Amino acid sequence: MARVTRIVALSGSLRRQSVNTALLREIAAGAPDGVAVEIVSLEALPLFNPDLEPDLPHAVTAFRGRIAAADALVIASPEYAHGVSGVIKNALDWLVASEDFAGKPVAVLNAAPRAHHADTALRETLSTMAARVVEKASVTVPLPNAAPCHPATNEMLTDALAALVTATRRTMPGETHDQPHNNATEQESHQHAPANEGTGQ
Repeated sequence: MARVTRIVALSGSLRRQSVNTALLREIAAGAPDGVAVEIVSLEALPLFNPDLEPDLPHAVTAFRGRIAAADALVIASPEYAHGVSGVIKNALDWLVASEDFAGKPVAVLNAAPRAHHADTALRETLSTMAARVVEKASVTVPLPNAAPCHPATNEMLTDALAALVTATRRTMPGETHDQPHNNATEQESHQHAPANEGTGQ
């Protein structure tokens, strides 16, 4: 029996009514048997400070431990001032020194077509950190579908999760697969919608 594929989902927004977080909840709720999606809150993480590395705060060690135990990640970030939120950048900064993050399959979820600056910035950061962005699992939810329970959105998220799981299981020890590996899955090419403001969610 194959072991459970464990996926950690990170939202770059701390808002209670965050669309990004709501979409991650939809992904978690729709996870099939054999897949566990855990939404990990970033609220308790302190501001990144390399001076704390010798004696890390508990919140940081716990966060790194969850990332290390995960087989893959899903990251959703709103856009603020043409960049990713400070919340998600701070979390990623704490992972730069973590060897467990390198090579980890990651799906990038963009909740607003206008937020292409944040999407591009997030991908650049992940690439620099040697994460493996799975393109078939990385989606931009088109307006006005970026809302929980929208049929088109649910189908898109289900397909994205399936693509992430497939890409992840190819690299898991003891797993065998019938589908051939497609290098295009992890390419960094991506088309973006026209720029606009007010995309923080």
